[in-house]
Amino acid sequence: MRSRTLKIFAMPVIAVYITWTIYMIVTNSWKLFYHYFFMSITMIFGSFVAGGSAEGGGAVAFPVMTLIFKIHPADARNFSLAIQSIGMTAATLWIIARKIRIEKTYLTLAFIGATAGIIFSTYFIAPFTPPAYAKMLFVSFWLSFGIALFVVNYYRRRNICEQLPDLSHYQQAELIAIGFIGGILSAIFGSGIDICTFAFITMKYNLSEKVATPTSVVLMASNAIIGFLLHQFIIADVAPVVYNYWLVCIPVVMLGAPFGALVVSKAKRLHIVNFLCAVILIQFVGAIFIIKPSGRLLWFSAGGFLIGMIVFFLLTLRNKTPLNVPDQLSEVNADD
Repeated sequence: MRSRTLKIFAMPVIAVYITWTIYMIVTNSWKLFYHYFFMSITMIFGSFVAGGSAEGGGAVAFPVMTLIFKIHPADARNFSLAIQSIGMTAATLWIIARKIRIEKTYLTLAFIGATAGIIFSTYFIAPFTPPAYAKMLFVSFWLSFGIALFVVNYYRRRNICEQLPDLSHYQQAELIAIGFIGGILSAIFGSGIDICTFAFITMKYNLSEKVATPTSVVLMASNAIIGFLLHQFIIADVAPVVYNYWLVCIPVVMLGAPFGALVVSKAKRLHIVNFLCAVILIQFVGAIFIIKPSGRLLWFSAGGFLIGMIVFFLLTLRNKTPLNVPDQLSEVNADD
């Protein structure tokens, strides 16, 4: 296992650190830390969240950059995609190296939808989305998911499984469609495919959070790479300052995200649930205090929350029958 970890995880990470160090020395870019240290600090927490939950690092970076540091949403989104293409890829390498369990059907089908979704949204939705409305919808809708996730884990009997059943053609198309919606969110915020598909798969199929979380990390890494390459080489709208943010955060996220993945692999299932719910709540409260929604925006946010509550609790009600998975992979209110 040590040899596998060295080859798959350690060597690529060391190669990135060496390349980054050489670039910083040759270009004399160390002064960037003086100007943009706040981004490095932000991504200490952001990278841990990225590797240790279904909320990508962009879920931390985007609101902090846009709401606290008043950075343009487009730059915040491009940075989120860029930094997750590094940090969450490192977390993915750790997951693969340590043979942490992922759900391959979930990953494959959601990836197909997410790829189409992020490309479509980049051109036809993200450029026309009002930032305040988009952000409040995002935090309000996922607050309803956090509440639903907490309720079904603490106040209902829940049959947990570690793999999906054999999906019908309709169910496969449904998961691809959810991936498409998640890709749309990623194009707007720099993250979203992970929490979107995680919510659906845990609510409808009762997939264990210990399996769904690392799967969502791998999924977000692939979506971030596609999104960043799209903005970098095709649309070519990555502002110079985004590269500066990127450079001061690379050494942080290369270890921060894998550390998050390590912690979540060791944590009990309900601890993962608690951590994710806490992140969602903090994200919502922060948005309320900073955006201070009122009038139409407040009603819009409340509508998003109510719709989310209906959607997620309906998903839990639809799944009343046992899944077609091996008995030994099922558990009732298990803690691991």
